[in-house]
Amino acid sequence: MIVNEEQLPKNSGKSMSSYLAPLVRDIQPSGIRKFFDLVSENKDIITLGVGEPDFVTPWHVREACVYSLERGFTGYTSNAGMPELREAIAKYLYESFHTAYDPKDEIIVTVGGSEAIDLALRALIVPGDEILIPEPCYISYSPITSIGGGIAVGIETTAENDFKLTAEALEAKITPKSKVLILCYPSNPTGTTMTYEDWLPIAKVVEKHDLIVISDEIYAELTYEGKHVSFASIPGMKDRTILVSGFSKAFAMTGWRMGYVCAHPELTSAMLKIHQYTVMCAPAMGQVAALEALTYGMEEKDRMIESYNQRRRLIVKGLCDIGLDCHEPQGAFYAFPSIKRTGLSSDEFAHRLLKEAKVAAVPGSVFGLGGEGFIRCSYATSISQLNEALERIGKFVEKLT
Repeated sequence: MIVNEEQLPKNSGKSMSSYLAPLVRDIQPSGIRKFFDLVSENKDIITLGVGEPDFVTPWHVREACVYSLERGFTGYTSNAGMPELREAIAKYLYESFHTAYDPKDEIIVTVGGSEAIDLALRALIVPGDEILIPEPCYISYSPITSIGGGIAVGIETTAENDFKLTAEALEAKITPKSKVLILCYPSNPTGTTMTYEDWLPIAKVVEKHDLIVISDEIYAELTYEGKHVSFASIPGMKDRTILVSGFSKAFAMTGWRMGYVCAHPELTSAMLKIHQYTVMCAPAMGQVAALEALTYGMEEKDRMIESYNQRRRLIVKGLCDIGLDCHEPQGAFYAFPSIKRTGLSSDEFAHRLLKEAKVAAVPGSVFGLGGEGFIRCSYATSISQLNEALERIGKFVEKLT
């Protein structure tokens, strides 16, 4: 059939981007993923960039998933997740961090911790609400806040105070529009942790100003000095806290995208409605794997954490020996050295380090206030790779100075 060109619909001439929601159009792509994409194109580069364990998910966790597939366990689960998994999460949180949650109506299994954060913010934000975010921080909090119609308000933390949030800094940023405080300790990107004594004055400010807290505790198990203290365990804070965590970091399960969110039943009820209409439920076979990890994976988890601890000591000493001041991270698997003495911005330093020394690190500036003048180095890679990276960084810095 011959079509007359005059009969074809005409192009309006508008750019396709003009159809996009302005909030989405204006969001910048992830600065971390940009470096990851560059690394994937060059096998000679040592990457200290992406926050991902270099361990493979333990074999028995993978085997549990494979066996579930062989048995045909491929359908939907309950929207909130398998009851057995929610019960295991509740038991784990109580025994490990003294936080008590009812698995029936206070826990939702999510598609990674990222979905849990998104659910929490979308359930809470009324357009114009201010969301308080200590920075430097995980890069997703601010964009997700904006997508939800909220206003992200950064609270700068500093190396002089080991990047800890203080009550004074929090109080200074609170306005009548403040509604939610997002916490991430142990911190990505600084590795900072907070003690029980650190939390008490924060809790007083939270109560005084009637804030809700989203506590991202994905790195809770990766605490090297002392024991992780959940903000939800502080007296009076459980009902005000939405606890977010998952299996990616401690159990080497990043690609499985298995997380969970715990909160007061009225909050989980609201989040569950969003979860139902967006993803229905987390993948069934991933839930089986997560249950296996919680039930039988603690020894492997402990061995991985001890390995990270060895690498932590190695990289901090190595960076300091090079002349890059680096506070000692107490958790997670990141070092956050200062590169100010080189006279370069974080972005310039990271790009030149990648091009000239073939080492990928993330500019501190992508993590918000207080990040300029630093780079994030993930030590979730082998000892031999870390030693080689430190040698390359040392030669690079020597040329600069």
